[in-house]
Amino acid sequence: MAIYKVVSSAEEACLGVSSGMTLMLGGFGLCGIPENCIEELVNLGINDLTCISNNAGVDGFGLGRLLENRQIRKMISSYVGENEEFERQMLSGELEVELIPQGSLAERCRAGGAGIPAFFTPAGYGTEVAEGKEVREFDGKPHILEYSLTSDFAFVKAWKGDTAGNLIFKATARNFNPMMAMAGKITVAEVEELVPIGELNPGEIHTAGIFVQRIFQGEKYEKRIEQRTLSNA
Repeated sequence: MAIYKVVSSAEEACLGVSSGMTLMLGGFGLCGIPENCIEELVNLGINDLTCISNNAGVDGFGLGRLLENRQIRKMISSYVGENEEFERQMLSGELEVELIPQGSLAERCRAGGAGIPAFFTPAGYGTEVAEGKEVREFDGKPHILEYSLTSDFAFVKAWKGDTAGNLIFKATARNFNPMMAMAGKITVAEVEELVPIGELNPGEIHTAGIFVQRIFQGEKYEKRIEQRTLSNA
């Protein structure tokens, strides 16, 4: 009997999410973010969240919606420069922030999904990132100890998926989505196109369905552009 992980909507996909949880949210900038799930988290009205995401959305969209509602207590991110409300809350002390070098953030998520508790990296040595962390020398170069990241729920967005939870990500959306899909205790995938099991080319699958507990076909993707550049050419 084939494994079937389809749920009917973002509402059903978010069942069990509650205040105080740690959430991972995939995507890079506004590319490949789980728009439908974020909107449902806003609707749930939960708060005191720790959100792990490469960025914090923009004002009025993406994680920016949760920030505006004061639903996030702590952000663990690597890039937050597109969100004025994020900046205001951070500078005022309303929001706890852990800024991590982008490669270290990606590896901390990947390590969490792979069951690796910690690793050493040279990234961040000699900066505020290294404060309070163990330092060891490898090949004459200092490295700092970074602990892996996991979450209660991981929310990812894929281009295509099948009913067993196998996922294909498109282009820039492959940043952070695949490793976060592995690191959630419960992983929710929203997809643009949902197909029956067996229709995806096995050689093109980026995330195996074993890592995904719930999957649904999303609706009305806005796919905003953070910085629109126009040319007269």
